[in-house]
Parts: sequence; C-alpha cells; structure tokens
Amino acid sequence: MPASSQRRRVARRLTAGTAVLAAAAGVLSAAVPAGAESGDRSGQAPGHGRTVDVQLLSFNDFHGNLEPPTGSSGQVTHQHADGTTEKIAAGGAEYLATSLREAREGNRYSVTAAAGDMVGGSPLLSGLFHDEPTIEAMNKLGLDVSGVGNHEFDEGRTELERLQNGGCHPEEGCFEEGKVFQGADFPYLAANVTDEKTGKPVLKPYTVWERNGVKVGFIGVTLEGTPDIVSAEGIKGLKFHDEVETVNKYAKELERKGVKSVVALIHEGGSPASSAYNYDCDSPAPGDGISGPIADIAKGITSRVDALVTGHTHQAYACTIPDPSGQPRTVTSASSYGKLFTDTTLTYDRHTKDIVRTSVDSANHIVRRDQPKAADMTQLIERWNELAAPVANRSVGHISADIPGRGAGMPESPLGDLISDAQLAAMAPADKGGAELALMNPGGIRSDLSYAASGSEGDGVVTYGESFTVQPFTNMLTAVDLTGEQLLTALRQQVSGSNEASPKILQVSEGFTYTLDLTKSGADRIVADSVRLKGEPIDPGRTYRVAMNEFLTGGGDGFQVFKESTNKLVGGSDLDAFAAYLGEHSSAGAPLAPPAADRITVVR
Repeated sequence: MPASSQRRRVARRLTAGTAVLAAAAGVLSAAVPAGAESGDRSGQAPGHGRTVDVQLLSFNDFHGNLEPPTGSSGQVTHQHADGTTEKIAAGGAEYLATSLREAREGNRYSVTAAAGDMVGGSPLLSGLFHDEPTIEAMNKLGLDVSGVGNHEFDEGRTELERLQNGGCHPEEGCFEEGKVFQGADFPYLAANVTDEKTGKPVLKPYTVWERNGVKVGFIGVTLEGTPDIVSAEGIKGLKFHDEVETVNKYAKELERKGVKSVVALIHEGGSPASSAYNYDCDSPAPGDGISGPIADIAKGITSRVDALVTGHTHQAYACTIPDPSGQPRTVTSASSYGKLFTDTTLTYDRHTKDIVRTSVDSANHIVRRDQPKAADMTQLIERWNELAAPVANRSVGHISADIPGRGAGMPESPLGDLISDAQLAAMAPADKGGAELALMNPGGIRSDLSYAASGSEGDGVVTYGESFTVQPFTNMLTAVDLTGEQLLTALRQQVSGSNEASPKILQVSEGFTYTLDLTKSGADRIVADSVRLKGEPIDPGRTYRVAMNEFLTGGGDGFQVFKESTNKLVGGSDLDAFAAYLGEHSSAGAPLAPPAADRITVVR
C-alpha cells in the first residue's frame, strides 16, 4: 500500500518483558496542579475497555522557528504513489498549533512530546530574547514533555535551568515591562547529562504522563557527543553519558516502580534512504530505509522501551528497527523547524499496564500553511515582533537572488562561501589578525538567505533579522596560526573519525581550493596535492594565519587539530562581520550575487 496514502501498520508482539515509559511520583511535572493527573487536558471520563489507544504526537528540532522558515528550509518533499515528488511549504508555530490541536480532536488519551533542540540556533524573533518566546509558544501549543538536545546547552546549564524554571535574564533583565518569564510548563528531561561533581542528572531523567490510570513514562537523553558540537563554555562542569546505557538504566528503574510503558526521547538520529517524509522506511524489510547512529542505538536499547522519538539529524522517518529481542519497534523523527509532526498510536493494555506491540501505528504529517492560523500564536508572534522591530528591520545589505545555505546540501553552499569571505575580510587586516584564509563550520549556517522574503523593505533587501537567522550564535571570530600539515589534517578530519559517517565539510574563503573524492573512503577522500591557497600548493611546513569562529578553535565538530592552533587573536562576532560585509559589498543599485560555490571540486 502506498506510504503516501495510508498509515503504516507496524508489526509488534506483546511480551512480558516490554517496559513503558513512566515516572515515579517524585518526578511528576511540577506544572500539574494538586489533585490533577499529568497531561489530562480533556476532563473526560475514563474508558472501560481493557485496552485504550494512547495518541503520541511528537516533533523535534524546532529551533525557535516561530515564523514559517523561508527558502528550502521551509519545504518538505512529498512522494506521490507514482514515485514522483513535489516540494510543499510547511512550518510555522501558527500552523503547528492548529495541526496538533486538530490531531488531538476525538482522542481521549493524547500526549505531546519533543526530542530536543526546541531552542538554540533560533531566528532573531526568538533568539534576540534568549528563546523565551519559543518556550511560551510550546506552553501554549500543549507540549507535555521534551528531552534536551545539544542546542539546549548553547548558553550553558544555568540558562537552561532558567528556561525550565522561569525568571528574567540575569544580564538583560525582563523583556516586557511588568512581566516576569514563567518558564516551561513541561519538564525538560536530561537523563544522560550529569554534574561532574555530584554525578547527578542536571534535570529530571524521566517523568510520567498519566490519565485515568493510564501511565506512560518518558526518558530523555541527548547525544553523547554533545561536547563535540557545543562550545566548551556551554557544557562546562557537565558530563554526557552513553545513550543506550542511560536509557536502559532508567527503563529498568521505571519497571521496578511499576511503569511498564516507556517512550525514549533521544536527541540523536539517522539518515533515511529517501528525502521524502512519507517514503516507506520498512521496504523491503523493517529498518532497511534508515542508517546512521540511531540504528545502532535502537538495536541496543532494552525491549522494555516501546517507542523511540528521535531528532538531531533534521530528517523525516517513521521506521521500525528490531529491538535486542528481535522484535520491531517504532523509531520516528519529524524533520525540523515544525514542518512535520508525528502521530503514533500506542495501544495500552490496562491489565498488563504495557503497550500491545501488535497495535503500534505511526506516520508523519505535514504542517501545512493552507490551514487556519492559531490566533493565540499569531498574537504571540505579533507581540514579540513589535519588541524586536527596531533591531530586526534594519537594512544591512542587498542581494540579487536567493543565496542557498542550510538547504543547499553538501559539500559547499553559496552562503557558506559568502560567510567565509566575510570572516576573512573581518580578520585579514594586519591589526585584526592578518588572516590569509577563513574556515566556517556548516552547522553554523542556519538557513538560506532569501531574495523574495527579505523583510519589509522590499525584494532583495537583507535585514539584520535575516542575517541573525543565518548566524544566530554570535560566535566570536579568531585568527590563529596553523601549519600546513595541520590544515591538511583538518580537511581530513572533515571526512574521517567521528565525521566519517556524516561528513562536516568546512566552508572555505575565496582562493582556498581542493578536491574531494567521494569515490574513496575516510581521510583518503581529500586529494592532498589538490589543496591550494591562491593557486599555490599548501606547504606542510609553513605557518598560515587562519580565521574561524571560537567554536571551531575549541575543536568543535570533531576538529581536534584546531585545538593545537597558536597565537590566537579574538576579533568581533561572526554576525557583525557578516552584516558589515553585506553593507560594504552591496547596494540597492549593485546587489550582491550568489557566489559560484566552485571552491571544492567534487569527484563522485
């Protein structure tokens, strides 16, 4: 049956050893009022049958995209029954809220969960206010629980705790006169993130959703490799533990406390065989359509866990991957930026207090923009936009066409070239660092730069708000010394070691060129004698001045060799460099054209 027209029935077997998400009374969400059941919004009378269907709505990697994401970042690929595909515009908090509310209609038992990165890397509307608007939006749309992602640690543990518990920002104060930020109504779960000194989780490891005696436990973990992709300051004093070992530990603890229905919220994901959100992930056999870290994680997580909601890779899939007992288990991810949500039906047996594995049904659904907007979300967005307007609407430059970035794909993007050129321009003057080339991490490019959606000033105008959306982390730029051999090592680290399965191709400034041979594997993909700066081969023994952000200088994204750099000089922020470059190299009469993206030659 076509995956695009019918929901996929996932084969499951009920086993006595299958455990479900649950939590003890001591970890119930503090947001639940006394005498009320966690997650009970319906007020309806309990069902009387032995089994009841629990609707699990889920999404991941929202990244503060309250307004519909632009360009390719705001599209999903739909596959038709005949195999053809089309791009559909999707996402936006106004539409996500409507989609979730409509999906809940008629479902007495409905719980909404997320798998991390709700915040961080956010557009200016949320990022300017340290993501308070996004937490407020998640409260309004009825999020019951979320695991943490790596981006929840962008501003450090203390700021994450503030997002959970409320209170005004310690440096900038309250953003609205007379209003104190209330924090998240839902619990953030961080089972595998512990304090180095105490060894205890920094937030709750698990929680329980309960309605009319039906209990589902949730365990939340982020990827163990978070220290490699977050600034050192953001994770100072924290330890990140193995995802499988952590989930198994707490699933066993939940079972001891009588909770046998368990869902794991895992901020780690995989790579689907198709870019279409509705392709058949289980063809020809369960799990065949998914690869990457989550495949191995899923195979190691105890069969006590009944479903895995995942994220991080910004991909869409609804798959089954065999658990350690060989039985298929649902593993889902809903792309990113609120473009999709997953609707999973878990059949709960009141007698065994477990999920009937033969009755698990899951599918991803588009958050379409041709549906009514949720009025409360519209009001929220308008309120925060009014506060942001003086900063957001300032013009910083002009472009002649779309400049693809986040959605351009690997290995090189026009926007990556532009950002690298901007960073080189900022750090090239002798008194600013004397940089000869610049390198930019691809994960720091959060969106495309769109021509038609360039703010209120007219087509082609780039506003400060749009430049912030592209580079929201405000990383400080550095100029450092690296030998030619260290540069070559960095290029090899793009495609080997921790980056071999999912290469992280650095974006490079004008004049730096090389060949990437994808017919080879590992470090051999870098053709050493092709690496040149301004036409001259890189000399392994020579010292080069290289511009990059502090995230890379600290060894982020697996580039350990950058930690060996010397003679570090810190400059301004990457965002300021980007805005300044646009202003200096474009005007209304002479807009900036997209770079050709021809610095990395790819052999396939």
